[in-house]
Amino acid sequence: MTKRSASSQKDGKVAASGQKVSQNESQSDPGGKLEDEEDRRVGLGKKVTLLRGISIIIGTIIGAGIFISPKGILKHSGSIGMSLIVWIACGVLSLFGALCYAELGTCIKKSGGHYTYILEAFGPQMAFIRLWADLIAIRPASMAVISLAFGQYILEPLFMPCAIPPMAVKLATAIGITSVMYLNSMSVTWTARIQMILTFSKLLAISIIIVPGVYQLFKGETKNFENAFELSNVKLSGMPLAFYSGMYAYAGWFYLNFVTEEVDNPERTVPLAICISMAIVTCCYVLTNVAYYTVMSAEELLASEAVAVTFAEKLLGNFSIAVPFFVALSCYGSMNGCLFALSRMFFVASREGQLPEVLSMIHVRRHTPLAAVLILYPMTMLQVFVGDIYSLLNFMSFLRWLFIGVVVLGLIYLRYTKPDLPRPFKVPLFIPVVFCLTCFFMVFLSLYSDPVNTGIGFAISLTGIPAYYIFIYFNQRPKWLQRALDSFNRTLQIILFVVPAEQ
Repeated sequence: MTKRSASSQKDGKVAASGQKVSQNESQSDPGGKLEDEEDRRVGLGKKVTLLRGISIIIGTIIGAGIFISPKGILKHSGSIGMSLIVWIACGVLSLFGALCYAELGTCIKKSGGHYTYILEAFGPQMAFIRLWADLIAIRPASMAVISLAFGQYILEPLFMPCAIPPMAVKLATAIGITSVMYLNSMSVTWTARIQMILTFSKLLAISIIIVPGVYQLFKGETKNFENAFELSNVKLSGMPLAFYSGMYAYAGWFYLNFVTEEVDNPERTVPLAICISMAIVTCCYVLTNVAYYTVMSAEELLASEAVAVTFAEKLLGNFSIAVPFFVALSCYGSMNGCLFALSRMFFVASREGQLPEVLSMIHVRRHTPLAAVLILYPMTMLQVFVGDIYSLLNFMSFLRWLFIGVVVLGLIYLRYTKPDLPRPFKVPLFIPVVFCLTCFFMVFLSLYSDPVNTGIGFAISLTGIPAYYIFIYFNQRPKWLQRALDSFNRTLQIILFVVPAEQ
């Protein structure tokens, strides 16, 4: 890993180029190319327009969940009416969180998302702990899960009605992951274009469910909505778990903030893209669930392993064979959007000196952060073939919301510590307060309801503390270790044909 002095780590002023600058030195130019004081250009340009920003957010949020298994919310909320309320409430809460990130994205115009905001508010140690948990467990596991869903559903039409061999699923998954990595390595423009196409295909798939479902509703198929708010099965202890499922389904509204430096006119584009995307996703999710209930009772939905497939079989006949294909496209879009955003977080972390230097280099011809794109590939493939992915996600699901709560707490903290920071977009204070309290409430309630899994998650995350002091904080490394790290960076730089960002 690239080392900086302890005083440099403790000093919060780091330019977007990763170099120390004084307050009167320029960090970026209006033309979209970051520059340092010697007028050297960074290769990542501003290629994310409003439409591409919307496609990144929607395309990442809408994964397999809404098509496969919204039954988690129904199971824990206890009734159809309460489940719909939870879907709406989770949409509103996610919008609150997204608006907070819109403020952060317009006043801190650096890519990196959670990592960058924690770094700016609370310093390098807290930021590294978040980065460490992401790198060793959270991101490879979540990528592996969504990729396995892609492998399962892309093969479904070929094997119907037989079961798909597990190894076939893993091989299809490996091909899917490799193709996404290749696409993100080759071109930023084509990555964004493919993401737009996949987003439109997701919205088409959802409309195929919503339109006939709403038609059934207008025909009078409302028997499943009778006594929708029956409270006999509603348990207060289950509501946090219902909200967990809902917030997981909405997760992804923060990914545009990972690529802020590549957004065209971020002061306007980031808030607008977030608000439009959240409105579209919330409407789609609620209407899709209403459509499900016009065809399936609560008992049938809870018994279904793939809700959208069951819905299609009941209502669409032979056309139901197309649903697994649309689910696979939806998963692929989530894989593509996640990787596009996450690679920028690793790029920025390397630029800040907390990951190997080669991760902040770009390909000479492709102008993509090639090493940062590929860093998740080995761990993700390992998780796909040998990892206990779902238990790992159980350990880590609460950590996601803990750190998001910390980020929004950082927004409130920056309001008081840096009141003069330019804020082109500013949300009312009650929005970050409500969202922050909700995140911490869910996290601490999970500590009470599932102390073993959350304790293991904490333990995995806290291993970042000794790692920070070993790799980052202490200046003096053994010469043999420093030579090995330098040799590693040079070798990868030659193999990947990448150069430092400033030219």
